[in-house]
Amino acid sequence: MHSLLIVGVGSIGHRHLRCFQQTGRVHASICDSNSELLNQLADQYDVKDKFTDLTSAMASRPEIVLISTPAHLHIPMATTAVEAGSHVFVEKPLSTSIDGVDELVERAATRGVTVGVAYVMRHHPLLQQLKQVIDTRRFGQPLQVTVNSGQHFPFYRPAYREIYYTSHETGGGAIQDAITHMVNALQWLLGPTTALVCDAAHLSLPDVEVEDTVHVLIRHGEILGNLSLNQFQLPNETSLTINFEQATVRCDLHSGTWQYCTQPEGDWLPGGESSLERDDLFVAQANAFLDAVEQGASPACNLHAAKHTLQTNLAMLASVRDKQWYQIP
Repeated sequence: MHSLLIVGVGSIGHRHLRCFQQTGRVHASICDSNSELLNQLADQYDVKDKFTDLTSAMASRPEIVLISTPAHLHIPMATTAVEAGSHVFVEKPLSTSIDGVDELVERAATRGVTVGVAYVMRHHPLLQQLKQVIDTRRFGQPLQVTVNSGQHFPFYRPAYREIYYTSHETGGGAIQDAITHMVNALQWLLGPTTALVCDAAHLSLPDVEVEDTVHVLIRHGEILGNLSLNQFQLPNETSLTINFEQATVRCDLHSGTWQYCTQPEGDWLPGGESSLERDDLFVAQANAFLDAVEQGASPACNLHAAKHTLQTNLAMLASVRDKQWYQIP
């Protein structure tokens, strides 16, 4: 059994606690400054060890530290854990600034610990099937990608007004909190993002001012793409279309299917399907990170990949502000 300390047990930290426990591979302890929440979850999940500050929690010498605090705290907390010799799993995004990221990479390498970032879409069975299609060049080179995504955020996250989401400085807004998932997934599928221009605005969500709608024109080298996301539409749907040299592939994550068409006016042919329960992706993510720790392997999303997504997040925010294209390092 691995000793796992979860730092920050709000909405996503609560989910990580539940899902890591479902692996049957960890003994969990929890840390949060909200003692009422801490006691509630300790009782609900039979957690024996609980802490209200990171210093006391780290004194217990956890093997793995999972950080699910607001994003501006991720790097300093991860650095503290790495310096203590713990493996670290960080909730996305990696940070709200590039400051300290390279130092964290260096310290993790020096200490010989595994550090991963929780971009959970890399564990989606349909996207894993599409990655195999892309990597084997089954339909030739990918040429163009389109993503359309949306959900009714107040229904799925009713506490959004009271948490980190309200401010860019803490990782809030649709760019850093939502569309970053598919940006990271496309980087995994298609390679690094090389350039983008972004438009975003607050159109609907009550009681906040951060953007709830994002449109991005994006390049992955020679591959052209566009992503559109909003957080107020009623259907919870995400669709991904990739035009290859020899076929078009359409993946509907909400219905759990992907199809392909190889002829003009041709029928859509079944490519694959996947039926997921609510926590399946997060349990798969938890098992994969534990596997990486045990095997000394690179996690599904390592620090280098997460840094690139962070740079892309920051470029999107800057593009909205400056109304211009940005090249991504």
